[in-house]
Amino acid sequence: MSQTKEILKRIKKLDIKTKQLVDGIISGNYNSIFKGQGMEFSEIRDYRAGDDIRAIDWKVTARFNHPYIKEFIEERDLQVYLVIDVSGSGNFGTSISKQEKSLEIIASLMFTALQNNDGVGIFLITDNMEKYIPSKKGRKHILQLLNVITTFTPNSSKTSLKKPLEQVSKIIKRKSIVFVISDFMDTSAYQMPLKILRKRHDLIAMRIVDPREREIPDVGMIELEDNETGEQILVNTSDREFRNSYSKLIAENDSRFLTSMMKNKIDTVSLSTDQNSFTSMKKFFKKRNG
Repeated sequence: MSQTKEILKRIKKLDIKTKQLVDGIISGNYNSIFKGQGMEFSEIRDYRAGDDIRAIDWKVTARFNHPYIKEFIEERDLQVYLVIDVSGSGNFGTSISKQEKSLEIIASLMFTALQNNDGVGIFLITDNMEKYIPSKKGRKHILQLLNVITTFTPNSSKTSLKKPLEQVSKIIKRKSIVFVISDFMDTSAYQMPLKILRKRHDLIAMRIVDPREREIPDVGMIELEDNETGEQILVNTSDREFRNSYSKLIAENDSRFLTSMMKNKIDTVSLSTDQNSFTSMKKFFKKRNG
């Protein structure tokens, strides 16, 4: 019982902590943030002066030799899905863990969707699909989701986004808003599944990073442990060549990730464990809405 109370207390704290970010997203016109969402096809009609030429149906126009446009109506029920990486690398963090930072972001997005009366669902992934809960509306459902996330113990600690992302793509049938929340410290060929998701849905990649991962300080001999495999190695951080090689490796990984996201036109935001999530996300959504 005491454990249940502690979990409820933690969720309530998350609700309060993320209120500023939720209010910021709502005031930033939540619906317009998600490009191409909230609309469903209604009918084909004659083109009229002032209509957006991007809505022209070129096939119908060519067939009848007269301009026609596709008309859409607002679809009120949006579906938001959070694809959450729960692998072992999320346990790492300088001030707080990447997992804790992810939880702040997740709670913010969920409570934002709740205020907009949108359905929310989750996928918890490692190198496999660990858990899937379909999209549903309501505060009770949101609290249940947060309870699942905060108490969940994955079967695997490893990361391999490719296979679970392929499964996500098969499960979500209706066009939705999909957030993939991960540190993307993965060498599997996950770019293609992400590209497929982007074509079908409004996809946003949220990358959680920690400053200590970017650069190893000069503190002499230390033992490093891989959170995913448990492997331990002894390294000399006073070795400048080692530190430089490590920094170069991280920079190359960052470059590959960002290049891949840009190439596939996937909107991406990086959120650091030592920074205010509100500032970073507000800036990202403002840019996306512009």
